[in-house]
Amino acid sequence: MRRRVCTRTLTLAGLLGSTLAAGACVHTFDARTLGANVTLASAPGAEPCPTRFRRSQKAIFLIWGLIPTSRPSLQNALAGQLTGRAEIRDLRISVSSRLTDLLFTGITAGLIVPRTVTFDGCVVERAP
Repeated sequence: MRRRVCTRTLTLAGLLGSTLAAGACVHTFDARTLGANVTLASAPGAEPCPTRFRRSQKAIFLIWGLIPTSRPSLQNALAGQLTGRAEIRDLRISVSSRLTDLLFTGITAGLIVPRTVTFDGCVVERAP
C-alpha cells in the first residue's frame, strides 16, 4: 500500500514537471514594421539615456502553449513612448514565466499557459 502511494506521487510529480517543461510558447516580434525611430542598440559613443521605460504585458496560450489566445503588441507598448521627434534606443524584449505564471500553468495542468513579456528601452530626442 505504501509503495502504491509513492508510485502515484512520483507519477503526478512527473506529469506536472513535464507539463511545465512542455510549454511550446513562441513569440515573434518584427522590428521592420516599427519604423526608423526604434533601434535595438545605441551607436558607439552615444549619450547616456535620459529617460528609460519599462512596460509589461501578458501573453496567454492554450494546450501547453500550442494555441495563442492573446499576444502582446509591440506597437501598442511603444506607441505611448514615441512623441514628436523622439526615438527609442536599446530596446530589449524579454519573455519570462513568473511564479504566478508557473503556478497557474501547474494548476490548470498546462491547459492555460501565461507568459510575461517585458519591453525595456530608452527614449531619446532626435537631433533636427
